[in-house]
Amino acid sequence: MRTLRLGRGLAERIWLVAAAVIAWQVVTSTVEETYFPPPTKIISALHELWFSGPASKLFLTDKAVDDFSSSLTHLFIGWAAAGAAGVVLGAAIGRSKVAHDLLDPVLQFLRAVPPPTLLPFFIVVFQIGATMQIVTIAFGVVWPVLLNTSDGVRTVDPLQLETAKVFGVSRFRRLLVVILPAAAPKIFAGLRVALSFALILMVISEIVGSTSGIGAELLNAQRTFEMPAMWAGIVMLGVLGLLFNGLFMLLERRLLSWHAGARRLTS
Repeated sequence: MRTLRLGRGLAERIWLVAAAVIAWQVVTSTVEETYFPPPTKIISALHELWFSGPASKLFLTDKAVDDFSSSLTHLFIGWAAAGAAGVVLGAAIGRSKVAHDLLDPVLQFLRAVPPPTLLPFFIVVFQIGATMQIVTIAFGVVWPVLLNTSDGVRTVDPLQLETAKVFGVSRFRRLLVVILPAAAPKIFAGLRVALSFALILMVISEIVGSTSGIGAELLNAQRTFEMPAMWAGIVMLGVLGLLFNGLFMLLERRLLSWHAGARRLTS
């Protein structure tokens, strides 16, 4: 019965995607437009480019290993660094009214600056390479985490803080066992948004300043008019985004299961 429900739920979620792919296949096969290849050609290019390797390497080609390792390493280092900095700085700013009032206008201004506009500056300072790409990703994704953390710690129930103070809980321990857990839903929301931004900035930084990675492969395919390969890169990025979001949601549900239970008890 459970399997039937899962199958039905999956069908309800993907039927529109399947219908869109079928329509795309029919229209593009009929029109034969060079810039819009049919899905069958895109899948073939995707397989040949990244997934036609030996079984011992999980069917990954040498190019897939190089591109994925380069892209995903930069993405997760930048995202993790931004996440750590955002939580620490956001907690410090959120717990200090003076710091929040003083820094909030500056933070709002920096958040509004589109990270791609700073690429020329990052290239001059860090040169083209891995450091430039990681800094670009980290700068662009730190703001959702920082601002969500700051907002989360500022809205902690004062009664919880007073209770902890009455029981003699130290300030640092209060931060770890009361404030951060209470702000965790907003922190995770910021991390989830940041992960989506990190994927976008990874591609932009590779297009501008890299010869390896999924973004660089996408640009090379566009320059050589290999449209199926270009669309294969776009599809691959979409799949990665969907996969990252799904895995993060599973992790969030597991780590914040206590929060969902508490909400059910109070509702």
